Amino acid sequence: MSRWTSIVALAAALGAGAVQAQEAPAAPAIAPAPAPSDAARQVYAPADFARYAPKNAYDMLAQVPGFSIRDNEERRGLGQATGNVLFNGVRPSTKSDDMATLLSRIPAGNVERIEIVDGASLDIPGLSGQVANIVYRADDFSGQFAWKPEFRAHYAHPLYTRGDISVRGRTGAIEYELGLYNNEGARSAAGGPTLILDGAGRIVEQRHDVWRSPYDTPKLSGHLTWDGPGDSIAHLGAHYQRKYDRYVEDGLRTSVGDPDRFRTVREKNDSWNYELSGDYQFGLGPGKLKLIGLRRFSHEPYSQEIVTRVADATPPEGDRFAQRGNLGETIARGEYQWKMLGGDWELSGEAAFNTLDNVASIAVLDPAAGVFVDQPFPGGIGGVSEDRYEGLLSFGRKLTDTLSFQLVAGAEHSKITQTGIGGQERSFFRPKGSLTLAWAPSADLDMSLKIRRRVLQLSFYDFLARAFLNDDNQNEVNNDLRPQQDWSFEFEANKTLGVWGSTKLNLVYRDVEDRVDVIPVGASGEAVGNIDRSWAAAIDWTTTINLDPAGLKGVKVDTHLLLQTSSIRDPFTGETRQWSGFTDRQIEIDLRHDIPGSDWAWGFNANHSHIQPNYRRNQVDRTWEGPVFASLFVENKDVFGMTVRAQVANMFNARSRRDRTVYTGVRGESPIAFVEQRDRLIGPVFAFSVRGKF
Repeated sequence: MSRWTSIVALAAALGAGAVQAQEAPAAPAIAPAPAPSDAARQVYAPADFARYAPKNAYDMLAQVPGFSIRDNEERRGLGQATGNVLFNGVRPSTKSDDMATLLSRIPAGNVERIEIVDGASLDIPGLSGQVANIVYRADDFSGQFAWKPEFRAHYAHPLYTRGDISVRGRTGAIEYELGLYNNEGARSAAGGPTLILDGAGRIVEQRHDVWRSPYDTPKLSGHLTWDGPGDSIAHLGAHYQRKYDRYVEDGLRTSVGDPDRFRTVREKNDSWNYELSGDYQFGLGPGKLKLIGLRRFSHEPYSQEIVTRVADATPPEGDRFAQRGNLGETIARGEYQWKMLGGDWELSGEAAFNTLDNVASIAVLDPAAGVFVDQPFPGGIGGVSEDRYEGLLSFGRKLTDTLSFQLVAGAEHSKITQTGIGGQERSFFRPKGSLTLAWAPSADLDMSLKIRRRVLQLSFYDFLARAFLNDDNQNEVNNDLRPQQDWSFEFEANKTLGVWGSTKLNLVYRDVEDRVDVIPVGASGEAVGNIDRSWAAAIDWTTTINLDPAGLKGVKVDTHLLLQTSSIRDPFTGETRQWSGFTDRQIEIDLRHDIPGSDWAWGFNANHSHIQPNYRRNQVDRTWEGPVFASLFVENKDVFGMTVRAQVANMFNARSRRDRTVYTGVRGESPIAFVEQRDRLIGPVFAFSVRGKF
């Protein structure tokens, strides 16, 4: 089917929905935006979201005023809860699915209510600020599906494979779910000129490149829930996923006095992974015990080939980097909860075992034979394993009717073992914990303050050597790499504005030890390593304004403002700068209008972000897209019972840009070798979606 045939077909579907809406009896006036039915604990019923015709729990939660879905942090093992969504009062025992994916698997018809509560008031250690509890139950067989094709005006091939289909139901005490998902499928592309300038600002080379990156991640997933006797409950989940990730770039390079050069880049990053997880909670003595187990594994081969061919008789040149990594993680965790001294207690213990086995190689093209010849690359071959044990004790209770606290204290012990060049074994003991205070001085205002000691997860690949051929860079081996640690101070204030909506303010400060960045190695090398001290701070402000009271029925505006700053001492120059690749500004506005008395809605989104450059030994590199991405959509919520949306994105012609300055030696003390200035066209993106249930 051609691109235009698909557009015409979907336009016809939208038109059919319009006819159907005109012939049907007039719908009642649109209801106001969701308003909580309980002031102390905001509770939203399915009827509060009827105006949006939601298909799943994600559609519903996304419309809760002022609430922003927060995923679990990339953490070591499972640890304590760090996201802000619960499912029937339980946090999910998975590490491979984000909250949006988990929410989208719950049909809207299964949702009984959504509760917005203060995390510190719950008996789940680690939670703070606003937390959403999705209360749902599947009593009958039901299914849902979505198809989300996308078409770009320039360079990219059409995307037909994005979508999902799932079923959910119950048989006796067993609730089941089975689904096939490819919601992350994409067909990215851009093309345009790049200028290479010398240190004096003169153009020495001109390039024109076009790249495409097809991406699909089909995942088969299943989940079982067993409602056992008494208050016992068990969950069992599994998935298998394939990832098809390619990158193709073709370019022409010209310079005065030299023949033209044709350059190709080919990357292949296809992989597969699986996860098995389960938990069982049951009453034991004065409390309840929860046992959790998880196993996941990922096979990750990768290759990159770059070949340059010259228009004259000069032999071609080429390089190849390839690696094959196998990543595994096994987790066993136990949590025992009980009530004592007027509060909630929990004692938890966790054992986590992580492994990486990696074989990497580099090769140079033999122009005569036309094949790549391997070169020595021992730094890319090796393994990393970490055995980690954690114990935590938590206690939380109300101090007054409006003030509560939660205290968590404990520690972890870990052993990191490396094989390969300079292999060694190291052991660490680190205290961990948090203190959370929550205060609700009135029914429309609540605040929380959380102080915690965090230990972050490492990428095991960073221990080993790796080549980045496209930029002529390479990381060396660093066996001394350590996990980042920090003291984190987080303040959150939520203010409901009655029928007008709500607003939320987050303030964050982090005092960081062992910040992970690129550091010097030897006389002229560099590797991923640690910088002793640094800090970062953020202001994160989210607001929902419902304009019904102003007479604009069905109009809602959501805004998000993120301002961040950071400070670190550059390990190469000694100067103070911000973190590499750090987003220091992000602004977003969403407007949605559900037209009263109809099934039609339309909306507009615009967002802007600014990121800091990445720093290496001899270069400063800032790559970004923008300055502003904007999109416009039109939606009909009842096209033969389905929701059909048409959207055009990148309306303001945001472009793919890069500014890279490369020095002859260490930046700051060496002259400029060249400056790269990239300006590539992305163009408009036309997207459609058809979502329904069965």
